[in-house]
Amino acid sequence: MAAPAFGGRRRPASAAALLAVATLVVVFLAGPAMAAGNKTGQVTVFWGRNKAEGTLREACDSGLYTMVIMSFLDVYGPNGKYHLDLSGHPIAGIGDDIKHCQFVGVPVSLSIGGFGSGYSLPSKQAALDLFDYLWNAFFGGSKPGVHRPFGDVWLDGVDLFLEHGTNATDRYDVLALELAKHNIRGGPGKPLHLTATPRCEFPPAGYLKRALDTGIFERVHVRIYDDADCEAYWHLAWDRWTAAYPATRFYVGMTASETTHGWVHPKNVYYDVAPSVQKADNYGGFMIWERYADTLSNYTSMVKYYA
Repeated sequence: MAAPAFGGRRRPASAAALLAVATLVVVFLAGPAMAAGNKTGQVTVFWGRNKAEGTLREACDSGLYTMVIMSFLDVYGPNGKYHLDLSGHPIAGIGDDIKHCQFVGVPVSLSIGGFGSGYSLPSKQAALDLFDYLWNAFFGGSKPGVHRPFGDVWLDGVDLFLEHGTNATDRYDVLALELAKHNIRGGPGKPLHLTATPRCEFPPAGYLKRALDTGIFERVHVRIYDDADCEAYWHLAWDRWTAAYPATRFYVGMTASETTHGWVHPKNVYYDVAPSVQKADNYGGFMIWERYADTLSNYTSMVKYYA
């Protein structure tokens, strides 16, 4: 007599059968983002664009980010004037916050450039002067007459966020090479992170391309937001970026604000952005613009596990 379909004693399933079922469950749950198999878990955020975003220490203690970039040093150039714009954040105390971030394992960099018109590097000497200022104001140098806004703290890197420039004359390549010469900051194995945050258009503007072509940039954050053209072709641009600089890690830059053009719904990060960008061998992670919008939308908390 055949064994009853329900009730009675049933023979235990074989190990092979159990393994097959488990495999099907994993494949079903994994989805397309996991299938990419190139996650890093790295999430960088820009901080300093709105006083209401909270302190730098709070950003580092949130558990959301693996790196914070302060923005911006927005005035520099041949006239020897420099201006740090952190949107009204009190400078006092930021040095201690930076040290705390570094202590808990979150590096802090400074981005130069931004959306204003007060910066340029129209000569090799202007680039050398900017390096001299950065090194003595924010890193390992000490020079009479150069104010250190964060005291004795040493930052972890420099980011180029360039919204304008002159292709024929701006010498960000000279700046990058000088920074690379001083790539050990406080001790053995402590790199000075050299990064750039361009729009997604490829090739980039000549003044930035000349710098990137030095081959010494650790990371590039490709912004796929706030650009009407980019929304349609960012996948192609991403492939060109990652192929052109195979030794550089690439981060996909997304906005945390739903009101900004090019905002990507978290569901589409999972189904499209993450699996697309993670096909690149030199994929690095996510870049989020910016901390204030993120505190309002909780965007990173929804997408960080796809990074």
